[in-house]
Amino acid sequence: MIKVKSLKFRYPKNEDYTVKGIDFEIAKGEIFGFLGPSGAGKSTTQRLLIKLLRDFEGEVEYCGRPLKSYNDEFYQDIGVSFEMPISFSKLTAMENLDFFKQLYRHPVDVEPMLKRIGLWDDRDKKAGEFSKGMKIRLNFVRALLNNPKMLFLDEPTNGLDPVNARIMKDMILEFREQGGTVFLTSHIMSDVDELCDRVAFIVDGKLQEIDSPRNLKIKYGKRTVKVEYKEEGQLIQREFTMDEIKTPAFFELLQNKDIETLHSGETTLEEIFIKVTGVHLRG
Repeated sequence: MIKVKSLKFRYPKNEDYTVKGIDFEIAKGEIFGFLGPSGAGKSTTQRLLIKLLRDFEGEVEYCGRPLKSYNDEFYQDIGVSFEMPISFSKLTAMENLDFFKQLYRHPVDVEPMLKRIGLWDDRDKKAGEFSKGMKIRLNFVRALLNNPKMLFLDEPTNGLDPVNARIMKDMILEFREQGGTVFLTSHIMSDVDELCDRVAFIVDGKLQEIDSPRNLKIKYGKRTVKVEYKEEGQLIQREFTMDEIKTPAFFELLQNKDIETLHSGETTLEEIFIKVTGVHLRG
């Protein structure tokens, strides 16, 4: 769907490049996570891919054609949901959507989506009266207005309660199942782990890792199993390597001890983020 080769970009007033020669590809029907700390270049990269920034060096292809060869017809193909919800505050939710519908040749019926994300009853309320979570959900519906082939989602579930975040994630997964492609940035690593087929980590304008969450967790995790059990009223912890769990001693422990927990040494994407980027996720 997208092919990026030796992509570099420098803002006019800056001496240094913000994006420093990165390479990656996004397959059709893939959810691709693009992760990194603030200032690493991920937002700049997204702006380049959606043609908000244009004077880049290197090559970017969309559906086999140079991105620079596309005119505004490109926006018929994509949907974008920014981290900060954008809407006309003095218009109602429905008036906002009706306005943006006019920009597309084949807009979709928004009623099913509004009902699903819990905004149908508030469709005639002014967007300026919406809570942050409501604005985020409205923003997401707007991104789907044109039945896009590709979605660019920036922190799509940030600020949502667990129920609405679950609905949003289900809709993203269904979009992929129907052949859609997603470029996703987020600091919520549990969402990234659940949604993304592959993730890339960008640090100081350069890509440090690209792989599936599973492969990254194997690479950065420990091949061990930790067992917690009770013995004479005391909680005991023992750690076994993957080879040691095949031994009689491990099976004897399972059979004869009062086992309370079993944990693999698999790491989390949050821990990988910290290791790869060298910074902590914001709270």
